[in-house]
Amino acid sequence: MRTKILIFALMLTCYTGFAQQDAQYTQYMYNTININPAYAGSRGVMSIFGLHRTQWVGLDGAPTTNAFSINTPINNSNLGVGVSVVSDKIGPTKDNTISADLSYTIQTSDEYKLSFGIKASGNIFNLDVNQLNPADAGDPNLQNFDNEFSPNFGAGIYLHSDKLYFGLSVPNFLQDSKYNDNEVAVFQERMNFYAIGGYVFDISPSVKFKPAFLTKLVTGSPLQVDASANFLFFDKLMLGGAYRWDAAVSALAGFQVTDGLFIGYSYDMETTELRNYNSGSHEVFIRFELFNKVSKLVSPRFF
Repeated sequence: MRTKILIFALMLTCYTGFAQQDAQYTQYMYNTININPAYAGSRGVMSIFGLHRTQWVGLDGAPTTNAFSINTPINNSNLGVGVSVVSDKIGPTKDNTISADLSYTIQTSDEYKLSFGIKASGNIFNLDVNQLNPADAGDPNLQNFDNEFSPNFGAGIYLHSDKLYFGLSVPNFLQDSKYNDNEVAVFQERMNFYAIGGYVFDISPSVKFKPAFLTKLVTGSPLQVDASANFLFFDKLMLGGAYRWDAAVSALAGFQVTDGLFIGYSYDMETTELRNYNSGSHEVFIRFELFNKVSKLVSPRFF
């Protein structure tokens, strides 16, 4: 019973007049294209990425996220392009977003490149109030939303080398709201401000260490800070941990199966009261990259 009450409270918090946040990822360092369009083409090869996240396992109506993206540089130019699709389901709501990204890169020195990116996206929002099991099914404030479409656009900058990366971005500039027939806000999309960065240290010929961070600020929500520490052994095995401020601790693992194929997994354990109602969150991803005769992987990139 208390689980159902908790879910209902979460639904009210997320969808009745409060700011809606973008989907959450523990392994953001491999999924940068979804939050920063300037990342498109930055790896120098065609990169295909797929991710599945199951959050708060065991809690009815908990978030489930699927993300797919493909991005590539355009040969003999400074341009990069990308397309991504994200499906985010939370309780009675479902968000589907498709985005197109375009980046332009400037070589600022022998080591560093600076990329500028723009993102155009379309979001389809659905709300099935019948899944809430309302006590008063005739409540006029309870109204279904079917395939509500809203366009948006965003931008970002991304500074990177073989060792360092740092980016700033706002994926959605337009702040959209959905109202029921009584002019009550059911869904409100707010700007999400991101800062992301990391650095690779060569500990030894066989061990690399990369600390990384992501911060996210949304109007009406507390600042979110993610910090991670990953080790890469023999350019094959990645192991690490992460901490989401006042929210969760995580274990991360990955393996470079071939030059073009990398797989990863992470497990989150809540540090809030929610830990009493779920058995953690799981995230798995796969990245496949296509190389041509000119571009080849000398040492696997951490990001």
